[in-house]
Amino acid sequence: MVAGHGMVGARFAEEVRRRDPDGRRVRLTVLGAEPRPAYNRVLLSTVLGGGLTAQATALHPPGWAARHRVDLRTGVAVTAIDRAARVVRCSDGTTERYDELVLATGSRAWLPPLEGLADERVVTFRDLDDCERILALARPGARFAVLGGGLLGCEAARGLAGRGVRVTVVHPASHLMERQLDAGAGEVLAATLARLGIDVRLGFSAVAWEPDFGLRGADGELVAADALVVSAGVRAEAGLAADTGIAVDRGVLVDDRLATSDDRVHAIGDCAQHPGTPAGLVQPGWEQAAVLADLLTGTDPAARYGGTRAVTRLKARDVDLATVGDPAVFGVDGVDGADGAEVLRFADPHGGRYATLALHGDRVVGGAMIGLPEAAASMIQYYDTGQPAPSDRLGLLFGRALPGAPETADPGRLPAAAVVCRCNSVTKGALVAAWRDGHTDVPALARATRATTGCGSCGDAVRGICTWLAESDPPTQTALTPVPEEGAA
Repeated sequence: MVAGHGMVGARFAEEVRRRDPDGRRVRLTVLGAEPRPAYNRVLLSTVLGGGLTAQATALHPPGWAARHRVDLRTGVAVTAIDRAARVVRCSDGTTERYDELVLATGSRAWLPPLEGLADERVVTFRDLDDCERILALARPGARFAVLGGGLLGCEAARGLAGRGVRVTVVHPASHLMERQLDAGAGEVLAATLARLGIDVRLGFSAVAWEPDFGLRGADGELVAADALVVSAGVRAEAGLAADTGIAVDRGVLVDDRLATSDDRVHAIGDCAQHPGTPAGLVQPGWEQAAVLADLLTGTDPAARYGGTRAVTRLKARDVDLATVGDPAVFGVDGVDGADGAEVLRFADPHGGRYATLALHGDRVVGGAMIGLPEAAASMIQYYDTGQPAPSDRLGLLFGRALPGAPETADPGRLPAAAVVCRCNSVTKGALVAAWRDGHTDVPALARATRATTGCGSCGDAVRGICTWLAESDPPTQTALTPVPEEGAA
C-alpha cells in the first residue's frame, strides 16, 4: 500500500508494475489526498508561464491505473496508522490492511510568521491548485510580490513575468539562492532576472502583508503589490509517521533499504530523510522508488539506496543555471575552498555569465554555471562520471573541447553513462538501447525512457542524440512483401 499519490508515489507504482506487470507478486493500493491523478510538479513554473496546460503535466494517461492493476483512490488521505494491526485509517472513513506500507506524502509549503497571510490574495507555490489561484489573480497590469528568492521563488517570478505581470522578488538574504550559489553567482542571477523585467529586493525582512497596499518590511519599507506568492521553503510531511511512533527528525528517518524504524513501513521522496539525499530535488525520489520496487517485488533483494549526487537546474525560460555538488566547497558560505578544494571563478555580470568550479585534485566536486550552457554540460558530466578533469583549468572553466574531455556538443562522443535527462535519470546508453529496440524518434524515445518528460531542459540533447542515431545507426528497413500476381496460388 502507498500513502501519497504525488510524483514519487506514482513513480513507485510504475516501477512496481514494470517488475510485476500482472500483479502476481504485489497487490498495489495507492491512496492520494489530492483529488486529481499524479502530475509533474517540476513543470509548475512552465504552467505558470503559459508554456503548458495543467492537463499536459499528467504523469499517466487516463485509465493507466486500472489497466495496470493499481487500485488508485484519489481524494482519500491516510489519517492514522495502526502498526500493531497493520491497518491505516482513511479520510473517507474506511480502513485498509497492509503487509508493507510506503509513505510518499511529500512536503508542504512553509508559511513564515507574518501578519496578514490568511488573505485570499496570498498564495503558496506548491501544486496545481496554487497555480490556478495565482493565474486567477494575474490580471493584466497586476503587481505581484514573490516572497523568497530560492529556486522555486525565482521560477515563480519568471513564470509570472512571462504572463506580463509586474513582479518583485523580496528575499531576506544578501543574494539570491544563497543555499546553492555564492555571492557572485547570486549577483549575476539577479541581473539576469532584472533584464527580464523582474525587480529584486535583497536584505528585505518582511513583517506583514497589508492587503490594500502590499508587503511591509521591518524598516517600514513597502513593496506595493496586489497579490503575494509565498515561496519560503518546504517542510516534510512527517506527521503521520510521528503520530504512530516512527522515528522522525526533519523527515521520516530511513536506512539504505528505505525502511523506517518499523521494518513494515517505508518512506520515499520529500517526506523521507536519508543521509545521502539532497533536499528539494526529484531525482532522489526516482532512485528511491526504483530501489524500493526492487526490494518489495523481490526482483533484487540486494538493492540499496546509497544517496544521490546533487545536480540542480533552474527551470525558467531564458535563465540557464546549473549547480553540482556541495555548495560549501565553492564558497557559498563565504569561505573559499572548504575541505581543501581548489576553486576557479569567472564573472561577467554585464553579459549574464558566471562560472565557479571546485576540484579536489583532478575531480570536480562542486560548481555553479549561469549563462554558459556548454560549460555547464561539461561540469555536470565530469561531476557525474568522476572522470579526471584536464590540467587546462581555463579550458575546463569555459567548457572548451579538450583532449580526453567528456564531449557534450557531439552526441557521438558523449559517454554511454552520461545522464541526459536528470529528471528521470536517463543515460545516453538507455536512449541508444531504446532506439535499437525500435523507438526511433523523439516521442517514441520519450515514451520508452521518459526522457524530456520532466522539466524539458534535455530536449535539445535528446533531439541531437536522435539525429546522430538516425545518421549512424539507421532503423532497419522492413522488406516489403511482394504482392502476388493475379491468379497466383
